[in-house]
Amino acid sequence: MNLKQLAEHLGLSQTTVSRALNGYPEVGEETRKRVAEAALTHGYHPNSNARRLALGRTGTIGLTLPFGHSMSIDPLFAEFLSGLAVGITENESDLLIIPVKAEPDPIQRMARLKSVDAIIVSSPMREEPLVNQLRSMKVPFVLHGRTNSIEPYAYLDIDNDGAFQRATDLLIDLGHTRIGLINATPWLNFAADREAGWRRALEARGLSAPPSYLRSGILTEESSYRFAHDILSLAEPPTALLCSSMLSALGIGRAVADLGLTIGADVSLIAHDDGVPSIRPTTMVPPLTTTFSSLRKAGEHIESVARALGTGANVADHQEIWPVDIVFRGSVQRPRGRKG
Repeated sequence: MNLKQLAEHLGLSQTTVSRALNGYPEVGEETRKRVAEAALTHGYHPNSNARRLALGRTGTIGLTLPFGHSMSIDPLFAEFLSGLAVGITENESDLLIIPVKAEPDPIQRMARLKSVDAIIVSSPMREEPLVNQLRSMKVPFVLHGRTNSIEPYAYLDIDNDGAFQRATDLLIDLGHTRIGLINATPWLNFAADREAGWRRALEARGLSAPPSYLRSGILTEESSYRFAHDILSLAEPPTALLCSSMLSALGIGRAVADLGLTIGADVSLIAHDDGVPSIRPTTMVPPLTTTFSSLRKAGEHIESVARALGTGANVADHQEIWPVDIVFRGSVQRPRGRKG
């Protein structure tokens, strides 16, 4: 069955059927569902190249990759890509990874050649130059995270600030008064938000956030080992630590053991978990308390947002902050000397 036959079968125009199948926002949900079901029933498969030419779209979504970033050693980026791949595959689209240095040359080339329908900006900085560049070049874009832009933009983020404030509150409620933070580089927006949540929780309870209890940088297992070893070797070390990734938690666990301490009994630990299958909090000893949000689900969803923006969707309709769960496990206990 071709497009004309499918349209006649449904009693709709070919334009309406085409727009329904290609996700145009002006087509009602009931009509879209009816068209999709009929296409599946009758085995209709649109010619993707003809569709792209007719709609003036490339069928390609761009994803920025900060220059020097290595996907081969970053399970978080790989997990996000896995989520993106779900929508890319289902919609017969393509994904173009764009390495980005400080200057916008690759982005300018994409805009000039109209190589992509929309761009996903990953791990934005607090002052993200790509936002103004993409806006000035009239390229639709969505941020995986947020930035300090005055003008509205599309984004999908998690509540990093609220998650780390709640995690800190949990530790305080258990009796911890000395709480450290091992975090990503502070110019990344999510890291700045997590630090802000940690500070706000401490200040609200009349506690301090001394500089010696904070370490920020590129988080690897080795760097996190060094950060934790330094903090826990202080004359008055924290009794609890927060950290921004499961990879970081692995390094912290080694440092705790090397210092003759035990996670839970001597040092409570909470990490952020993005759901990476290769690093599971339940397999650690003791099982790790985490703030949790799935990177894979974020990748799946942001692909649909980018696709919608590429068809002219309103930016204001795609500004989302997902809540973050806290999963309590054995790595968090009352500090020694506290009862009740």
